[in-house]
Amino acid sequence: MKGILLAGGSGTRLQPLTLAMSKQLLPVYDKPMIYYPLATLMLAGVHDILIISTPESLPDIQRLFGDGSHLGLSIGYRAQPEPRGIAEAYLLGAAHVAGQPSALILGDNFFHGSGFRKLLLRGWESLDGCTLFSYPVTDPERYAVGELDAHGNLVSIEEKPVRPLSSNAITGLYFYGSDVVDIARELHPSARGELEITDINRIYLKDGRAKVMELGRGFTWIDAGTQLSLLEASEYVRIMESRQGVRVACIEEIALRMGLIDADSCYRLGAEMPNSEYGRYVMSIAGSIA
Repeated sequence: MKGILLAGGSGTRLQPLTLAMSKQLLPVYDKPMIYYPLATLMLAGVHDILIISTPESLPDIQRLFGDGSHLGLSIGYRAQPEPRGIAEAYLLGAAHVAGQPSALILGDNFFHGSGFRKLLLRGWESLDGCTLFSYPVTDPERYAVGELDAHGNLVSIEEKPVRPLSSNAITGLYFYGSDVVDIARELHPSARGELEITDINRIYLKDGRAKVMELGRGFTWIDAGTQLSLLEASEYVRIMESRQGVRVACIEEIALRMGLIDADSCYRLGAEMPNSEYGRYVMSIAGSIA
């Protein structure tokens, strides 16, 4: 399984915060925003990941993760000079995907919830073309919206509808079969000049190969692309970590618990940040498992 983390765009909704820094490098409480989608891919069992971002932001992201080997991952990088739509990720990442099933996640999407890993693995097991993840929202007109029938089957997908047929927002996490690159190559730009990921999803839906997994009670999804949602994500992480004593999206801990690295390697990663609470947490987790 291959993964693509799309961390592009200009972050205009967050300006002036993003005038000199990539949106995905902004802090969500105690770590950069991009840690959270990377953690989601790791929990989904994806270890071979391509990060796509702007030419200006890629060097900073590479300084964060390198080639990923310290986490037991393989991480590559590709520049997206201009934001031409989410679906362009599969044109830029065609060689990386190489005809294999893949996961695409947006760099500003935050997921958390009990049993999330099990849900992600079920998403792979049921994959027959396209698996989407929906979340109920109070403002569905801001998102792509999935209409479900009484049996939970996907009936239609609308992009930012004026009169939404449901409150089920399609999140920025997508699982696709081996033919997604071929489908992306056949797309035409929309009225706003972009290659729309919703058009890919509609093609799978028309072929009867699109499914939705609902993130209901017990799950949190935040599109952290506005000042308010960025603050909400930070506050959520702060509350969870302070009350439960665990770190949300601690990629070193995930790598350790998934067997990608050993306890000694995990401890050394924490020791590189000895003056931060995050680094001390990583060392304590490594010590407890060693």
